[in-house]
Amino acid sequence: MNLRKYFWAMRAFFFKLRFKKMGNMSYIGKTTNISGPSRNISIGNKVRIYPGLRAEIADNIGKITIGDDVSIGQNLQITSYKGNLLIGNHVTIAGNVLISNHDHNFKEINKHILRQKLTYKYTKIDDYCFIGYGSVILAGAVLGKQCIVGANAVVKAGKYPDYSVLVGAPAKIVKRYDVKSKKWVSCE
Repeated sequence: MNLRKYFWAMRAFFFKLRFKKMGNMSYIGKTTNISGPSRNISIGNKVRIYPGLRAEIADNIGKITIGDDVSIGQNLQITSYKGNLLIGNHVTIAGNVLISNHDHNFKEINKHILRQKLTYKYTKIDDYCFIGYGSVILAGAVLGKQCIVGANAVVKAGKYPDYSVLVGAPAKIVKRYDVKSKKWVSCE
């Protein structure tokens, strides 16, 4: 075992003590900021999270669950409130991505937005999805199996069917895989 892998194993052991679950062969890079109850975070087997993770549980009951065989690029910011923010198995997330299952309320006039209540929406990234560089997955976005999100896309609340390609801000479906013809078909 080379020296770098030794340090990876030591960091993983440290996170096994902090998290609800830290699977085998999983790694989290340095410069990690965890706020809120870290026992509400579950990470599957063979998960690679590169440096710059910021994981936040905004209350005592929010949860973050990451499946098996997931690769996450640098500077992921992931925040959860009230419910379980889910990332499935075999997901790839590029660098500089934000994923959240809550929003700041802004209904009260003349009141600082940070002093207003948060609103929760079920948020999920299903198996085999790819999330492109700089993307934002907003509260209430439910990505079906093997969705592809283009770079810098902003995915707002809504259900996105399996095998969809989403691009833009706000993100729109531009292609879908047709299981009958076994081809990707344009939606524009």
